[in-house]
Amino acid sequence: MKCPTMPEILLWRGVLHHTSQITIFALFVCLFEGCVLVVSVVEQLAQWHNSTVKAAMERLCNYIPEKLQGFCYVLAELYGPHIAELEMNADVVCHSLKLCKQDPGQPLCHLYPPPKVSWFSTFFKATDCARSFIFMGFSSLCAFPLLTLRGYHWRGRDCNDKNTTILLSSPSLLQQGVDPKDGLPYEKKFCKDSQGVVLLGDSAGAHFHIPPEWMTVTQMSAKSFANLPMAFTDELDWPQFSEITGFLNSTIGGWTDSLYLRLRRRNRCNHRDLQNISQNAVYLSFSLARNQLLDNPAIVIYATIGNDVCNGNRDTLAHMTTPKEMLSNVVQALRYLDSRLPKGSHVILTGLVDGRFLWDNLHDRYHPLGQLNRDVTYSQLYSFLDCLQVSPCSGWLTPNETLRNLTSERALQLSNVLKEIARSEKFTNFDIFYMDFPLRQTAEEWRKMGGEPWQLIEPVDGFHPTRIRLGYITRGQIAGGSSCSPSHILSNGSRSFLLPAARRETCPPSRQLHSHHPCPAQGHRSGQQLREG
Repeated sequence: MKCPTMPEILLWRGVLHHTSQITIFALFVCLFEGCVLVVSVVEQLAQWHNSTVKAAMERLCNYIPEKLQGFCYVLAELYGPHIAELEMNADVVCHSLKLCKQDPGQPLCHLYPPPKVSWFSTFFKATDCARSFIFMGFSSLCAFPLLTLRGYHWRGRDCNDKNTTILLSSPSLLQQGVDPKDGLPYEKKFCKDSQGVVLLGDSAGAHFHIPPEWMTVTQMSAKSFANLPMAFTDELDWPQFSEITGFLNSTIGGWTDSLYLRLRRRNRCNHRDLQNISQNAVYLSFSLARNQLLDNPAIVIYATIGNDVCNGNRDTLAHMTTPKEMLSNVVQALRYLDSRLPKGSHVILTGLVDGRFLWDNLHDRYHPLGQLNRDVTYSQLYSFLDCLQVSPCSGWLTPNETLRNLTSERALQLSNVLKEIARSEKFTNFDIFYMDFPLRQTAEEWRKMGGEPWQLIEPVDGFHPTRIRLGYITRGQIAGGSSCSPSHILSNGSRSFLLPAARRETCPPSRQLHSHHPCPAQGHRSGQQLREG
């Protein structure tokens, strides 16, 4: 069975203001797995509050922000009675709506255990019952062109986002001022060695996150959905809280302790000099906004920790990046960066994660959808998504241990390619470093503090790192202080320093958190401020 979806779990790309009535339900019904999710939540709300399905749908509509409620109430009025009439689980209800095309010889995908009666007789009974109610024009809604809206959460905001010629290096009080004690211009004294931060990564770097409160009826409330519109416009990513470019206090759990914030703390002239270009680093590196003549150097983190081995294809191994392709792609991206980055920049290549950690720590635990009735484990979720061919990573999210091991073997091969690139390649405008992704070390540190490894994984998708894990990775990896650590790229007060090229070497992942000296500088950085994406 195959559904019209993107490789991620959900296809939600920015919701336009003038289409604000396209609610979570309207977006979900374009996808079979989304339908199963919504119907599951509605049925569990009815169970938890001892109400009718129609009342549960209305309750859910009341939870979401007011501007998004109109269409939700229409759906509740149209489909609430018919969902109740079917009296079947979410799989059967959504199959009856014919959201997916079933390929010949392929099974009917299901999240929940099949009905005790014949699966096919139940399915066809539901189809007959729902045939006259199917969507009534929703096909046009599913074809609606959802646009991507990437704003200042992704790139630092400047004084005029509509004018690409506006620079923070334009005359300002800081640049015009002179320190009366030594006669040095403030700009030169405090901002001479400012550095920007750029992440070229995947969805982990953008911090993909679906709040578990959206799917856990015992925790659901209007407050849970308060940030729903913002979450849609950012594609369910939260780069403003991420480990590299986070700059706001987290509202989704954990804390924000990013590389950008540490650089800014050391030198206030680094203010807003950030870019989070996360989806596919090889291609999105070409959207880097940097001027070699006008901008400050940058620290670029290249961290596609899973993209090259993760896909939702049946023959997942055949669709993984090969070491030869990895070498070609990364070198191509680095050469492009060399043509765009100001001299004195630095690039850090991050190795791939060992994703066996996911299955090992989650497969027998209950997913948020299964906690009320103890009927959905992560193993069931992974199989459901794999059946629909929308698994975020078929190679790791599988009961097939051999396949999990082969996927990790390929990930290690690709990490070794990155390590060799850092050792052997030289570029004109930046130095290059490699560091391993410290997942196991992070888990061990978390365990010593009384935590459990499963808490480091996003509870809804069972795949991405949580805020806790991201915070620890930042503190233990980027902020470490060994002689070969990328921390030596960071500012030291208002100065920056780096190892000589002859000592460029790969570094062990575990480092202790160093103290930081506050920078006395106040004001903005020099160089071109980044525009909204």
